[in-house]
Amino acid sequence: MDSLLDLLQKDARLTTRQIAERLGQSEAEVEEMLAVLKDKGAILGYHAVVDPERAGQRHVSALIEVKLTPERDGGFDKLAQRIARFDQVTSCYLMSGGYDLAVLVEGEDLREVARFVSEKLSTLDGVISTATHFQLKVYKQSGFIAGETHAEERLAVTP
Repeated sequence: MDSLLDLLQKDARLTTRQIAERLGQSEAEVEEMLAVLKDKGAILGYHAVVDPERAGQRHVSALIEVKLTPERDGGFDKLAQRIARFDQVTSCYLMSGGYDLAVLVEGEDLREVARFVSEKLSTLDGVISTATHFQLKVYKQSGFIAGETHAEERLAVTP
């Protein structure tokens, strides 16, 4: 099933026939594996990886470092799940290191993201502090290089 997931992560537009050919299995076997993966929640969805600059998208993206107070019977899970449900949140990760959650958000402009942080995120019980980092440019996203395509350049090797 790992090789099936690898194929889908590289190109979710592959047909079951194409997947079956690459895996050396029948279409029925691939459809059954896909059904099992969806039923157990291993496949959460499918999406296109978009270069926002070329697509003319003008929204603002930010990564917010969030420090939390863990809850007695739930640790970080309950609060993290509550944060993840906000419409502005596109991804939410429990992290090791200097902060507890990495929260990726999108908004129409800087003010919308700032309002989300000040009015919704910071006011939650258990949120100790936040640090917001605005995305300036995308170079690589979900394994895909963004921007203009240039001939492959080799990096200089220095002693």
